[in-house]
Amino acid sequence: MRKLDERDASSATPPLASAPSIAVQFFLIPLAVVGVIVLVYGGFRMLVSNERTPEEFLHDVRVGGRDRRWPAAYELSRLLADPKVQTEHPGLGPAIVQAFTDSVGDDPRVRRYLALAIGRLESLPPGAVDALLVALDDPDSETCISVIWALAAIGDPTVVDDVEGMYLSDDAGVRKMAVYALGVLPPDDRAATLRNALDDNAPDVRWNAAVALARHGRDEGLAVIGRMLDREYVERNVRRTQTTDSTVDPIASVMMSGLQAVGSLRASVLRSEVEELSRTDASLRVREVALRTVELLGSSRAELRGAQRRN
Repeated sequence: MRKLDERDASSATPPLASAPSIAVQFFLIPLAVVGVIVLVYGGFRMLVSNERTPEEFLHDVRVGGRDRRWPAAYELSRLLADPKVQTEHPGLGPAIVQAFTDSVGDDPRVRRYLALAIGRLESLPPGAVDALLVALDDPDSETCISVIWALAAIGDPTVVDDVEGMYLSDDAGVRKMAVYALGVLPPDDRAATLRNALDDNAPDVRWNAAVALARHGRDEGLAVIGRMLDREYVERNVRRTQTTDSTVDPIASVMMSGLQAVGSLRASVLRSEVEELSRTDASLRVREVALRTVELLGSSRAELRGAQRRN
């Protein structure tokens, strides 16, 4: 089974692929999952240290006090993003799944980070998918978001029905992640749900639906994608305070998502909007992605760079 690269879901400026399928990293992931951005916590590094082993963090998850357990779960999930760590500690998987199973009713933060840790496992132990599916009924919406992300990262096509059902949630973050997962998971026959999500009352759900459709080579979301290229519109619909990571520009992320979708679809109908962004947008990163998107649409970079210099 192909395992999604977790970096695909959080990297802000990867190379723009020339392949028709859209890169997963340009989906808009809820805050609970993006890079496992942790809170700014005083004294946290006095409780946990990068020098400790994954086994020590897992021990703290199991028997530590309340103020140690969730930070240890966070550190464990963070460490597992490095494949080298998993190679050096091959027996972690079953213990992490068991810890997650045993955490029902526990501190939601512990469950969220353990779910992310399972999603990062390169070698999936028996029972991992079943444990995550059970957790889709968790009363904590952010735990559900982490679980859906983990299921998408694992890439098991048998979970598509369960994930699709999560789009019925009243929580916009859960719907946003469900739509993301439907764009990632095979098979790509859930277009009806994604088309319905284009009319969702939450803008970022609509954006993810359009990107998901584009990833599957479908252009029904082009109108939504066009709005994603409108900086003023995006600024009205994105709160900069939604992330604690000052290096993440959520407005640029939305616009780059839209640009990636345009390139994926070779949507020449949006060429003028893309060319305008490549010349004038306030974000250098957006301008760079726009330049690469124009290349996919058939214009030469040299021509556009010349136009930029003249301006």
